[in-house]
Parts: sequence; structure tokens; C-alpha cells
Amino acid sequence: MSQTYDPNESEQGQSYPYGPAFGSGTDYPGGYAGAGFASEPPPPPRHSHRRGLIITGAVALAAGAAAGGLIGSMNHSAVGLVTATSKTALSASQIASRVDPALVDIVSTDGDQQATSAGTGIVLTSNGEVLTNNHVIDGATSIKATDVGNGKTYTAKVVGYDASHDVAVLQLQNASGLTVASLGNSSTVQTGDNVVALGNAGGKGGTPSVASGTVTGLNQSITASDELSGSSEQLTGLIETNANIQPGDSGGSLVNAYGQVIGIDTAASSGSEVQFGQSQAGQIQAYAIPINDALSIAKQIDAGSGSADVHIGDTAFLGVQIQSASQGSGDGSGGFGGFGGFGGQGNGGSSTSSGVTVAGTLSGSPAANAGLAQGDVITALGGQSVSTPEDISHVLVKYHPGDSISISWVDQTGQSHTANVTLANGPAA
Repeated sequence: MSQTYDPNESEQGQSYPYGPAFGSGTDYPGGYAGAGFASEPPPPPRHSHRRGLIITGAVALAAGAAAGGLIGSMNHSAVGLVTATSKTALSASQIASRVDPALVDIVSTDGDQQATSAGTGIVLTSNGEVLTNNHVIDGATSIKATDVGNGKTYTAKVVGYDASHDVAVLQLQNASGLTVASLGNSSTVQTGDNVVALGNAGGKGGTPSVASGTVTGLNQSITASDELSGSSEQLTGLIETNANIQPGDSGGSLVNAYGQVIGIDTAASSGSEVQFGQSQAGQIQAYAIPINDALSIAKQIDAGSGSADVHIGDTAFLGVQIQSASQGSGDGSGGFGGFGGFGGQGNGGSSTSSGVTVAGTLSGSPAANAGLAQGDVITALGGQSVSTPEDISHVLVKYHPGDSISISWVDQTGQSHTANVTLANGPAA
């Protein structure tokens, strides 16, 4: 039975970070590249966040590609050193020592909101292709990744992403010789299997955190809301575990007893605040994207095959801020980042049966230049009717900077308008 939770109520609020995704070892040899800074990260903007999400309901259910390629075109020179897979079960500390070098610590900066957020990534190739959660880089105007294996910090570019399934692929610039993650087969995972979650818990960097647990459920479905951007997606087919995943672990690895990555840590409870279904207070419930599912999306991104869900390359920017439901009449707060560049308040924003309310526009943006203003109601985008912020993001996913798109809205006097705008180059996702 689906349940809705209010994150502001201590007895019901559940805060979940994003994390590693499960993967198939048929396309990638094993290995992770480390998370954590060898030196001090860049000075943070005004606000710093450990990327997390809120589970609003959960129901158990039975850019072009970078050089070297991601899947199907990898060769031995692109693979590099792979973390070792064991033939016998390992302890948590043994798993960590093998897997840590193939993790990266990710810091995303949103220059529009003057905020930073921290997450984790899994190294797929020695030349720096990294798998992570989309919400880790959502709204980012710049991304840095520190490889745990060699301690170096790199600028990361977004190759592509699938916001609706919370998967993104990054390319570390001028990287070489990185240790690569050893990937398992998530289709073989069973309830009761021992697992270890590794990542940048708390956004502290350095040696990745270690959280041991077991698989407590398969094929789970949750509605996840990113607490920073406000965006929300329905995620399905997830692995559930009682490993104590924390904010900052998002995009990290869920590893089996033999040192193979079987999932991407994506959401986790906040300890004593948990009250979910029949669980007892303090019981951990965390979720990971199966690595097989994540790699299937990564293949599509690597092939440059955009779709209704998968976006390749730079993000198109509209520059309209969506009013949060909690803002009431709209105080104009929030950012202009978010998926598709439509607004930092993302999902859960104010909407009506006939459109989506605007909280404001970024000066000089396509939306502002077209004449949209606070209080206007967007009724259509790209010839498609919109009634929720999700509708806007789903329209924009197939567009790129420089593309022309029509936008229709009703102003505060009730007058209807339609204009064609040229989309700008915006923040990731």
C-alpha cells in the first residue's frame, strides 16, 4: 500500500541519499575509482549540501560519447587496472580496500543558486568515464571529481543523463590510468545476500565510508524527491537494503560479498526517523539502482541515442523558475537550475489543471526575453500542453542549446501569449 510522508514531521519524514547502481560484468571488467579529495576542494559557494532525497511514497512491487567509448567499444588500453573479484566471500574491510580505488568523490556547483552538493561516482574506464546518479549533478554549472585511486581532482563534463531513471554518465577531462570498477550481475541478486555500500557519506571526501547490510527486497518502487532541487521522479525495479547509506553516498557503489558492484546507491532512510510500512523505528531502508539497468542506459548514452528519457550533451536552458507548492503566492525564492533549466524548484511546484505557475525568470534568459514574469501560467511548451513541472522537464529533455521552441502562457491579466524562443546553454539536467 502506498504511503505519503511529510519530511517535516520527525515521525514520518524519510530522507534518502542517492547511491551506486547495479551493473553487469559482461561489458565492464571490475573496479571502482575513489571518492575523496587528496587536496582541499575549491572554496564552496554560499551553501553546501550533501545530496539526498525524500521518499514521498514507496510500494513493494513483485554531448557525444567521450573518446575511448563506454560499452561495446572498450579495449584493453581503455580498461586499465580493474579491482579484483574474489572467489570467496570477503569482509567489509577487504571489500573496501579492493573497491575504494575505483570510486570518485563528486562536487557539483550550482552557480545560479550559489550552492554546492556532494556525491559519489563509479569509474567505468581508465580514461575517466564515470557512472553516477543524475540527481548528483542536477542543476550543476560546474562539476569536479576526485579519484580515490590516485588522489587527483578532475573537471567533469556531462556526457548524457536520464533524469527519469536517475542515471548520468560523466567524462573526467584529461584522465588516464584510472582504476576501474569490477561490476557484477544484478539479475542474480537475491534477498538475504550480504552487501556493502561505499561512498562519500556526509560529503566529507577522503576514504569512502563503509556500510554493511543485506538485501531486504527486490524490484521495489519509490517516489523520490531531491531535497536540493525539489525535483521528483518515480523510480522502479530498485534493490532494497538495510545498509546505512547516508547523504553524499548517492552515486556510490553497492557491492556484493565478492567485491563486485551490483548497484548504485540512490536513496536511504535517516535512521531513527524511519517509520515505513511495518518497519520499526530506527530500521534502515535504502535503495539502489540495479547495475544492469544503469549500464543499459549508459550504453544508450554512449551511443549518442537520445530519447524521451535520455538526453545527450549540453542541457537546453529556458530560465523560468517554477513556484514551489510551499511558496503559496510565490516569493520568488529558489533557483533557476534544475532539469532542463526550467527552475530549481522542479517537481512539487505549483500547477493547475491548465498550466504551471511561474515564480520568476532569470534576467537575460530566453523566458525573460520572451516576456514571461512572476505569476504567469505556462500552458504549453513545444506544442504540448503542460500542467506539472515534470511535464516541462519531459518536453525539454529532447532539446539542446540553440534549438527553437514555442512557449504559450497566460499572464496575470488573463491575456494569452505564444512566442518562439531560442534555448540557451544551461546547467546539467
